[in-house]
Amino acid sequence: MDIFSDIKRTFKEGSSLTRLIYINLGVFLVVQIIGVVYYLSGQSSILPDWLSVPSDISEILKRPWTPFTYMFLHTGFIHLLFNLLGLYWFGKLFLYRMEGNKLLSVYLMGGLSGAVFYVISYNIFPVFESVNGLLLGASASVFAILVAIAFYDPNNEIHLSFIGSFQLKYVALFYVLLSVIGISATNPGGNIAHLGGAAWGWFYIFQLRKGRDMGTGLVKFIDRIAKAIAGLFKPKDNLKVAFKQTPRDDYEYNRLKNKEQEEMNRILEKIGKAGYDSLSKSEKELLFRQGKK
Repeated sequence: MDIFSDIKRTFKEGSSLTRLIYINLGVFLVVQIIGVVYYLSGQSSILPDWLSVPSDISEILKRPWTPFTYMFLHTGFIHLLFNLLGLYWFGKLFLYRMEGNKLLSVYLMGGLSGAVFYVISYNIFPVFESVNGLLLGASASVFAILVAIAFYDPNNEIHLSFIGSFQLKYVALFYVLLSVIGISATNPGGNIAHLGGAAWGWFYIFQLRKGRDMGTGLVKFIDRIAKAIAGLFKPKDNLKVAFKQTPRDDYEYNRLKNKEQEEMNRILEKIGKAGYDSLSKSEKELLFRQGKK
């Protein structure tokens, strides 16, 4: 039972990156377990098809949730492993420069952009005329995160064992070119989706530099839903507790500081839109404590 308690705690208290990794792992395990049940009953599981993005537009209309669900779906362990490694590496770099809510928005919108590129390509290019494809995996979202942080901090260097150091802009360029070449070689649909994710990563930072966060609406919508669901199972007033936790280690300390900064950003944005009087009592107390530091 301890392991499940630890998973629940780390998911609840973890960063957006931690939660995205957990969701991908959880979906993979559920799909695999259901696949075993179907196999033992002499049937093939319909779940992967049910969650993947079909290239046929008429099929998407029957399964409109698939542009969201596909980016968390993996049916092979190697596919999952490489996507999660990329998500972890580039996600950590992203979080060194920006907040967790921006990482979540880039992941989601990058995935949606990859699905759009995939479906449009399979319906306009003659080479795909007789192909009924399915798109799944987090790679478009990972590409969005990589290109976003590379465009935001292009000269930041990453160190690869036994190879050397490379600036992020060259790492992103390498993977984008690899995807372009891969369209005519292997997995054309996946590589097209990579380019869709990369395009969103670039566009997101381009707009962010102009002061426009293009993913904030989606994140706020998801956050409202999550808070509404959470409110059904726990007391509402736990804001004070969240920021009075004693950090167990450096990682925990940084996580709490990032969480506190995200809440401060939200409060300041609320003041800018509706004024100081619009703040709740707990929000005013947090603002007061921050002002004393």
